[in-house]
Amino acid sequence: MKYRQLGRTGLYVSELCLGTMTFGGGQGMWRAIGSLQQQEAETLIAQAHDAGINFIDTADVYAEGLAETITGRAIRNLKLRREEIVLATKVYGQMGDGPNDRGASRARIMDGVKASLKRLELDHIDLYQIHARDPITPVEETLRALDDLVRQGLVRYIGVSNWAAWHIAKALGIADRLNLTRPATLQAYYTIAGRDLEREIIPCLQEEGLGLLVWSPLAGGLLSGKFSRDAKGTEGDRRTSFDFPPVNLDRAWAVIDAMRPIAERHQVSVAQVAIAWLLAQRAVTSVIIGAKRPDQLADNIAASQLTLTDADMADLERVSALPVEYPHWMFALQGGRRVPQPK
Repeated sequence: MKYRQLGRTGLYVSELCLGTMTFGGGQGMWRAIGSLQQQEAETLIAQAHDAGINFIDTADVYAEGLAETITGRAIRNLKLRREEIVLATKVYGQMGDGPNDRGASRARIMDGVKASLKRLELDHIDLYQIHARDPITPVEETLRALDDLVRQGLVRYIGVSNWAAWHIAKALGIADRLNLTRPATLQAYYTIAGRDLEREIIPCLQEEGLGLLVWSPLAGGLLSGKFSRDAKGTEGDRRTSFDFPPVNLDRAWAVIDAMRPIAERHQVSVAQVAIAWLLAQRAVTSVIIGAKRPDQLADNIAASQLTLTDADMADLERVSALPVEYPHWMFALQGGRRVPQPK
């Protein structure tokens, strides 16, 4: 297992991160995603730990808090050293019936962190992330609350999730101006079949030194190898019961068609090719993998040992590259000669 620097921080995390969205079940979409109970979850966490994964990602909203409870209990039951684990969780989602039980306000963050720490039975969270952009709360309010948590020692690093590039840039500007803790990471959807992140967000992250944590690297199971133009999966497959995230299927089928011969040449699964492609992207810090069974987790972990060739990458680029949009074609036209000159 390789380890990568988390943004500009001094912390190293495994290039694969164990996601816990399949823990707990609960109601509605959470049950469709996964309903692993304590013993099953502990089996996966132990397996990930044995493979060198030191990074676990959860959220207060997963299974209405049960995923955090299971995760914290597993760390204790497995007798994992706290110092070995980089534990990330998130705040924002609806956790009650009241009007203030959702969002990124100071009140929601302060209540949320206490509740998460209680469920996890931990004294601090390594990476505390705002799960979504709050269109109501001023960014300054959110950042001041997070900065207070860092100063209190309840949180060590902060991050955001599902933000646009300009949201991130604005937050960084405010943090620098007010001498507040800067977000260190963005958690975002990114797959070879969904490369929208490359237009604005990845250039922003690279310019500002934020780490990129990738959720749903298999597009909700669509890139698992079970699906194709002619095979739509079975009733037990997550994508069949919970059709998310949205994907341009024409692009996805072309990508899957290109990945299959690459998988056959390397004698690996299509899923491993999809994850290995992400790990080859310079902007990616860690890819969050989730599983319902040990064999699924083992297959995903094996992607860290797969190195795609230049020819493989070129084949995948041809079928997955984004069409160039304005103003990017003007950037290339007008800025093409503005490159460092040879000495």
